[in-house]
Amino acid sequence: MIHLPIFMDIKGRSVLVVGGGELAARKVEMILKAEGRVRVVAESLCRALGDLADREVVEHHARAFDAADLDGCLLVFVATDDEDLNKRVSALATEADIPVNVVDRLELCTFIMPAIVDRSPVLVAVSTGGEAPILSRVLKAQLETSIPTGLGRLADFAGACRDKVKAAIPEGPLRLRFWENFMHGPIAEYVLAGQPEAANNLLDDTLNKAISDQGVKPHGEVYLVGSGPGDPDLLTFRALRLMQQADVVLHDRLVPDEILDLVRRDAERVFVGKRRGDHAMPQEEIGRLMIRLAKDGKRVLRLKSGDPFVFGRGGEEIEALSSEGIHFQIVPGVTAANGCAAYAGIPLTHRDHAQSCIFVTGHAKDDNFDLDWEALIRPSQTLVVYMGLDSLPMLSEKLIGHGADPNTPAAVVDNGTRKNQQVVIAPLGELADAVAKANLPGPAIVIVGSVVTLRKRLSWFNPAVT
Repeated sequence: MIHLPIFMDIKGRSVLVVGGGELAARKVEMILKAEGRVRVVAESLCRALGDLADREVVEHHARAFDAADLDGCLLVFVATDDEDLNKRVSALATEADIPVNVVDRLELCTFIMPAIVDRSPVLVAVSTGGEAPILSRVLKAQLETSIPTGLGRLADFAGACRDKVKAAIPEGPLRLRFWENFMHGPIAEYVLAGQPEAANNLLDDTLNKAISDQGVKPHGEVYLVGSGPGDPDLLTFRALRLMQQADVVLHDRLVPDEILDLVRRDAERVFVGKRRGDHAMPQEEIGRLMIRLAKDGKRVLRLKSGDPFVFGRGGEEIEALSSEGIHFQIVPGVTAANGCAAYAGIPLTHRDHAQSCIFVTGHAKDDNFDLDWEALIRPSQTLVVYMGLDSLPMLSEKLIGHGADPNTPAAVVDNGTRKNQQVVIAPLGELADAVAKANLPGPAIVIVGSVVTLRKRLSWFNPAVT
């Protein structure tokens, strides 16, 4: 994070604007919206600023800038074509510890202005750190179309009824649950639709019921969510929504920080990750923890890499929940085979290469595989092996030993869909050595079949492929 996001209260405070053109006028307009007091220093003013000065909305000094103009100012904006003046004001403001913004000169700024979506009192700010202002504008335009224009009314309504809610519902999970239902329910819809009377009537009914239900523990629930192979863009909308509702998050080792950062900020996080031979928390204990938290009225997010039902032990976990009568929701995720193969530019099926695809796990039990090897080496088929990095030498040996051609095209996709994705391609008989030389950290999937040969041709046109 290059800059610290901050919203500053400037009501009644002096803000200096050096410059009298259209760019300066835009800054003045924003300062006035935030109820700041504007001091403009410029020898001449554009029409918009001239009108404001004539009406004494802003204080205008029709002369050159002087260092004394900084006295008593909270912020400084500079919008001139005079490079020497821009540098001088920036240096003096910085020396005086006054935040300064010089329009279109990032290196002279100690703070920058984001693109703003205004739904007062709700403000959404978008910044690219000054590196790509056009991108900020594009994102702002997208947000303008997706954020309701009446959102400010909803914020005002919620603020007005806070004391009423506080008196009716005690502090804790019940009140938190009320506000979440409020924001996603019919009360908010009435407010957004401009029907405050209907919203108030429904609010009163809801609070009266809450008063009569006091002392009743809220029902807990478990969300079993697949987070995909690593790229946050592959999360489903439903996954994101539940990630923002959870009270407690139980997450795996393979769930990256970029995805965990999308979980509700105040949710409790519990690491329950496992790797081969090193289980931070045994599977049975994970099940018991989910049950206990749900019985305590918590909404529990079980966040798993990939898809919960594809080598994710999700079936075992819902069995444990069902046995205790715990409500749960299942949210599928993009499984590693689909995501990693796509990002590597390898189709899992193709009319000319493979009419079927089979998934197996590469975990060897007691250093031995118990797989139907003949079924795995059938022609016109793609084999995908999950968690097969450590056992790759044995895997290759078994496949070849049961009749697979050593020259069968094969690939290992390491950290697929992530920024550090690596792809190693070699004939099956040479794959283990090639992977050992590459020193891949994992996690990884192994893809065996003639579809691998398509990568060179197809990846050129796929911007997701690395």
